[in-house]
Amino acid sequence: MARLFGTDGVRGLANRDVTAELALDLSVAAAHVLAASGAFAGHRPRAVVGRDGRASGEFLSAAVCAGLASAGVDVDDVGVLPTPAVAFLTADSGVDLGVVLSASHNPMPDNGIKFLARGGQKLDDELEAAIEARIGESWDRPTGAGVGRLRRDTGRAGERYVDHLVGTIGTSLAGLRIAVDCANGAASEVGPQALRAAGADVVVINASPDGRNINEKCGSTHPEQLQAAVVASQADLGVAFDGDADRCLAVDRHGVLVDGDQIMGVLALALHERGQLVDGTLVTTVMSNLGLRLAMGEHGVRTVETAVGDRYVLEAMRAGGYALGGEQSGHIIMAEHATTGDGVLTALQLAARVAATGRPLDDLAAVVRRLPQTLVNVDGVDRGRTGDDALADAVRDAEGRLGTTGRVLLRPSGTEPLVRVMVEAATQDEADEVAHALADVVRERLAL
Repeated sequence: MARLFGTDGVRGLANRDVTAELALDLSVAAAHVLAASGAFAGHRPRAVVGRDGRASGEFLSAAVCAGLASAGVDVDDVGVLPTPAVAFLTADSGVDLGVVLSASHNPMPDNGIKFLARGGQKLDDELEAAIEARIGESWDRPTGAGVGRLRRDTGRAGERYVDHLVGTIGTSLAGLRIAVDCANGAASEVGPQALRAAGADVVVINASPDGRNINEKCGSTHPEQLQAAVVASQADLGVAFDGDADRCLAVDRHGVLVDGDQIMGVLALALHERGQLVDGTLVTTVMSNLGLRLAMGEHGVRTVETAVGDRYVLEAMRAGGYALGGEQSGHIIMAEHATTGDGVLTALQLAARVAATGRPLDDLAAVVRRLPQTLVNVDGVDRGRTGDDALADAVRDAEGRLGTTGRVLLRPSGTEPLVRVMVEAATQDEADEVAHALADVVRERLAL
């Protein structure tokens, strides 16, 4: 049977893959596993549960709260809040467990369940495997005063989160006009609130969630509306979140997209100047543009690369004690202030850099000169044979041709019979030529 937990919790089509029964059973199993690990020793266990605004989150959240309470865990239901807000509240409240119901940037019909350990950290793989193994087991149910109690938040949790975010910047945003695309998601209230509390003049779009419109042609996965809004409102910059607001992409005053690589470059140099970039190191994934690595090298910043996924970025950051890491998609992790990617935090930090320097975002983002990139998806091939000798030789030849101003990345898909060929080069023509030549080798050597 396929493993339930992926790199970011359990995710799938709500009410078919992710059902109320599964949510309840997972919550009971999680309570048992954490109790067995000693996490609840000596005290009555407590959890924080939050969700994004999908309609399915209503019944899934109810099932999670019921499962935890039936296992003797007291529950603080904080309602609709960003994933990083639930992580913050889990740590700030000192509770034993956090649970988020969200499918992040996925379409509205999907949903997911993510567990957070004490301190707001993602659960280890071993604990997730143990939870999965204990689903449906027989158990002694608490009765009477032993059952958990449910408390629904009245809005104070969101206020605490906003106060925390605004407290991370030492610069007022007064004088800045910022356009915000909330993706009709979990940051529809707290995102604009935080930027206004920091002093910005805020123009808001896509902040009317109705349970069905989350991520629908808006937010970080569809920034076109934000680009138009920035220009139309003459904003200094714009920021776009995804459904659960753990991502942030930006738009400069001219309506030009500023991606996660460029945002990381801006924030890394800001921290480096203040002596706060631990070991002068930025953690990125293999999908970050080579232009970011070259730019950081020119400014004395070292980069560490991980596999794709914020989970792996977090692992590398914890292992090295690093302060900053992220992905091109806009997952930016600032370890001093958050345990996960936080889109609203990223927006505040980026805007604060604009305010503190007096330089427009396009000027700051220009530090990262993105190399032309070509991505070719080669389908109908055996993705398990990318170690083929002739293919490896072709890749080495291509890398030799590109030298220090380009690179090649071959990635087998995790779910489809295809291999992704990505090439970066000094010119778009060279990137196209090398990528398509390698794609031909992949088709020939890995044909099914």
